[in-house]
Amino acid sequence: MASKCVHKGCGKVFTDPSEECVYHPGPPIFHEGQKGWKCCKTRVLTFDEFLSIPPCTTGTHSTVEETPPAATPSSVLDAQPTEFSTPLPPRNPVYVPHQNPPSQLATPAPIESDDDDPALDIPSNTPCRRRGCTATYTGPPRSSPETCDFHPGHPLFHEGSKGYTCCKRRVLEFDEFMRIEGCQTKDHHLFIGSGKKRSGKAAVVDDAGEERVESVRNDFYQTATTVIVSLYLKKIDSTRSGIVFSSPLSINLDLATTDKKRHATTIPLYAPIDPEKSKYKIMGTKLELTLVKADGAGWPVLRSDERKTGEIIQVGRAGTA
Repeated sequence: MASKCVHKGCGKVFTDPSEECVYHPGPPIFHEGQKGWKCCKTRVLTFDEFLSIPPCTTGTHSTVEETPPAATPSSVLDAQPTEFSTPLPPRNPVYVPHQNPPSQLATPAPIESDDDDPALDIPSNTPCRRRGCTATYTGPPRSSPETCDFHPGHPLFHEGSKGYTCCKRRVLEFDEFMRIEGCQTKDHHLFIGSGKKRSGKAAVVDDAGEERVESVRNDFYQTATTVIVSLYLKKIDSTRSGIVFSSPLSINLDLATTDKKRHATTIPLYAPIDPEKSKYKIMGTKLELTLVKADGAGWPVLRSDERKTGEIIQVGRAGTA
């Protein structure tokens, strides 16, 4: 009798219990926008890339859930809140860093065909590409019509809850999130589409063989005297990178990474800083700038060429005249 493997990253239908299974034994990790598995080092930014991370462990298939489901539906967010006999200590305000909107809209990728190319062979056990659909290709002939239950929206993770933007259900555990039933149905699966890998614009490589990174994700927050900026670029090589506070109103960046990427730009600042007192720190996944304000004014945006959002996010007490 055919059974479906419950190992994370596998999900194949099998009949031989001794068949080789490649999977992730560790739990998923989501941190500062990065996604990966605790059992291996690969980290990506999008959820589709996360689901495509190659499994790191080889074993045999299993039909036993590693994490047993809860006896009560307490994981669903509409459960009644717990009452405490003693008052909880006051919580400090939670700061959500301001993320700058992109200065230019990216060119959208071409829309992929919603049907599998009949001229292409589909490998056995290929999973359906649509989010939330757990079907795998078991070989010809394909039934017609098929039933593909999927989520057209994107995954949404917020304050511990998990769900999709296209429907209202929210859960707490990742395993339960992976089992949320699709909210839309099509009469056929999408296993390979046109056969092309989903990708964006082609990478630009310079004469030195380094890939040019035009923009990186960034955010900032501020106190009465400083602005703390995070530029998210992994594997920055401090020996080949340059960060220069060239003037009170600009910063020159030339960031080279150990995996042959380079991001070079000049940041025009919203307000003047003290270049002598400002400093930076290179971390494993980002560059952190601590900019000392020259006049103590609030910054509604980081760059002088950005549109103001109408709000100023500040931590700590405001300065006094």
